[in-house]
Amino acid sequence: MSETVKETDDSSTNEPLHISIADKLAHEILDGIWISGTSKKLEDIQSQFGISRTVAREAARLLESLRCVQLLRGTGIIAMSPETWANLDTRVITWKLQSNLHKQELAALTELRLVVEPAAAAGCASRSTIEARTRIAVTGHEMIKAARENRLKNFHTLDTQFHTELLKNSGNPLFAELSTLVEAVLRGRVDIGLYPSQPKEEALQAHEQVAQAVLEGNAANAAAAMKDIVSEVNTALGLSAI
Repeated sequence: MSETVKETDDSSTNEPLHISIADKLAHEILDGIWISGTSKKLEDIQSQFGISRTVAREAARLLESLRCVQLLRGTGIIAMSPETWANLDTRVITWKLQSNLHKQELAALTELRLVVEPAAAAGCASRSTIEARTRIAVTGHEMIKAARENRLKNFHTLDTQFHTELLKNSGNPLFAELSTLVEAVLRGRVDIGLYPSQPKEEALQAHEQVAQAVLEGNAANAAAAMKDIVSEVNTALGLSAI
């Protein structure tokens, strides 16, 4: 039975239709419905979703650009193993966080954060401008206040802003590029219900220590406190010790 969708933008996401179709196909691969190594033809996708050949082709090309599929003339569209996908792309991260691979994805991303974010916090403390450090410190204090006042939606927004701004102002352009990845991870944890309903006091204190160390330009303290934050995330998620 085909899953018919309208030939318009997806009203639930305000995204072009081919992106919505690519989302569905990616989840088919992740859920084992479309088995890695097997192929579909454009006609199969057209029939499955009730869409035009143009939309089916655009969806396939998006998946190909993210290494989710391979397009072979005469063979069709071949599903690729999720291990080979563009794993630093935020769309791929979101797909995996919303799949049955979410625990493995969180483990890998938290390990990456544990390496990158302490160094980024140190770089921000030692290399960014006083204006940037002050802005980040203010965001940190507002975030902590929101958590203690049980304004969790505000807390999540400010927490994401705090971590991404540290990366953007680390003085390392490679860390800055990873800010969108960390943003996707933090938002993804909220979306899939793996964010604590009430942040732990130890985590709030560690954020406060990072904010203060950044403001004071103390790189060593900023790095140490940030390592405590990400290590606590690792423990809270029940992941393997790093």
